[in-house]
Amino acid sequence: MYYERIIDRYLSEWATCPVHKPILLRGARQVGKSTAVRHLGESFKYYVEINLEKQSPIVPNETLLFIDEIQESQEAIMALRYFKEDMPNLHVIAAGSLLEFVLDEIPTFGVGRIHSMYMFPMTFDEFLLANGEQLLLDARGHANIDAPLPMPLHEKLIGLMRIFMLVGGMPESVVKWVQTHDFLQCQEVQDDIITGYEADFPKYKKKVDPQLLIATMKSAATQATKKFVYSRVTGEYKTAEVKKALDLLIKAGILIPVTHSSGNGLPLGDESDESIRKILLLDTGLMLRLLNMTMGDTSAITAQILTATAADLVNKGPMAEMLAGLELLHYLTPNLHHDLYYWVRQAKNATAEIDYLLSRDMKVLPFEVKAGVQGGMKSLWDFMREKKLEQAVRCSLENFGKFDYIDAEAEGAVRHVEVYPLYALSQFVMRE
Repeated sequence: MYYERIIDRYLSEWATCPVHKPILLRGARQVGKSTAVRHLGESFKYYVEINLEKQSPIVPNETLLFIDEIQESQEAIMALRYFKEDMPNLHVIAAGSLLEFVLDEIPTFGVGRIHSMYMFPMTFDEFLLANGEQLLLDARGHANIDAPLPMPLHEKLIGLMRIFMLVGGMPESVVKWVQTHDFLQCQEVQDDIITGYEADFPKYKKKVDPQLLIATMKSAATQATKKFVYSRVTGEYKTAEVKKALDLLIKAGILIPVTHSSGNGLPLGDESDESIRKILLLDTGLMLRLLNMTMGDTSAITAQILTATAADLVNKGPMAEMLAGLELLHYLTPNLHHDLYYWVRQAKNATAEIDYLLSRDMKVLPFEVKAGVQGGMKSLWDFMREKKLEQAVRCSLENFGKFDYIDAEAEGAVRHVEVYPLYALSQFVMRE
């Protein structure tokens, strides 16, 4: 059974467009790239998946040609650019994992003749659809900051969000949950995925020691949502070696960087500093399995996710902040590569930090993952005062809402804060 994905709409739009470049579908292993393309192939009269063993008709405008695991052949990647000129009516999609490594080695990649799309693990909305919760999604879609959800629906969504934190969004793990509702079987799937990632590392031995890649990945799990400290990676490795390993894992899509920006204006990347980065894992379920491999039994973390109060779940531990960052990223258009940013005060002994910096209406928008009320958001008020901002967002396990804060330290300036539940970030990202 196929579970609907956000990228389906973008692929369908590409398929119906009279002018279309070949697609290079990029993303980490096992996020569902091949499955999504095969699903698209059902809308074509002919579907051809290249495995060099079968023959099928290739008819322009009626055939979808899918080249999977294209990273195995640089020549095939380079040949993609010719389809736009020589066979413009043929729909071509290529996909592969660890493509970034291969593309670095191709000096004349088809700029202007190949279009990239980026794919990630399943979002919470996709998880809800896979679990048959369309009516719940519809009800949530009618709620907003002026009209919160009825409390029974709010509580149900919080419960499902807790499950999603544990199951994660890797499609195979989600399928296992839908079939069994057994966390242990999902963990077995997650362990297999991590093992598969580690099995890839020796392929890049010329770039980085595979054992260093494993150590860096596990350290990223223990340091998730904190400033990444290279010296905390186990082993006798130099900072430059760890940095190279970290960069390779980012290129592979396994790790997601959140880079410090001064936040004085847009674009945020103009004032970013890559020496100050937080690191997210691509999936919360995989992060918990990595923690188990690093720290031993994580049953206490699992119990805390399932039973903690909303305030404890958001304020204690990295799960809510990490999930918020992933959701913010995954609902953005897959037609572009997107970066995440945050802000931290650089003064000695300073603790002020804003979880994420976004752009909205041509202005910087601070985004905090907090369960507390106004008095517990000192960093936010300091940042807004310093940058002369009026709008901010708080993400929590509260219901939808909004409030104004009268800033006595800034001559009574009014700060407007919108409150979005962690389970409704798609509505925040994709709102008009």
